[in-house]
Amino acid sequence: MTVRIVLADDQPLVRSGLRVLMADHPDLEVVGEAATGAEAVQLVGEISPDVVVMDIRMPGMDGIEATRRITAGPAMTRVLVLTTFDEDDHVYGALRAGASGFVVKDMALDDILTAIRVVAAGDALIAPGVTRRLIADFARRPAAAPEPSLRPVECLTEREQEVLTLVGRGRSNSEIAEDLFITVATAKSHISRLFTKLGARDRVQLVITAYEAGLVKPPR
Repeated sequence: MTVRIVLADDQPLVRSGLRVLMADHPDLEVVGEAATGAEAVQLVGEISPDVVVMDIRMPGMDGIEATRRITAGPAMTRVLVLTTFDEDDHVYGALRAGASGFVVKDMALDDILTAIRVVAAGDALIAPGVTRRLIADFARRPAAAPEPSLRPVECLTEREQEVLTLVGRGRSNSEIAEDLFITVATAKSHISRLFTKLGARDRVQLVITAYEAGLVKPPR
């Protein structure tokens, strides 16, 4: 299956470079480019790509607002944030806005392409080192009001809360299965029910929910 991609970055050189690099990979197709957040939102409405690779700092509507509008819309498009992680404090706003993953601009090309494929497949834990650091830093920040679209964790069974806690700690499906002495298939089934019961779109939202519900404490 070909992953259809929109590149959203206000720097033409960045978009051009990514387009050229992806041209050698037949499973990836750049179907549009946007120089602003507003253009990205418009393109998603017109062509419904699988993934938008979204820069945060763009003129006019920035990547955070564009991400919020895209993920709130009817399209099944996922957003992969393009960020300079060590500098860009706005990445936390993008996470709450519904981004499904993060790409650091100085990552190796293969890692960026892998991130696009993983996000397109519906996952969110793309680069364990970056993701776990992001989760830890996010957890130390003042909690925002819970997203109104998410339901309270009280609707979950005790086992489902255990699974949600482990997801919040950045554990993979196989690690969750090992920790709880269950099969990987059972772990996947629990996570699927978490998506349904909480109204979460992906694992990133599950992680946020676990922290905001107090199931996972920030690392010291």
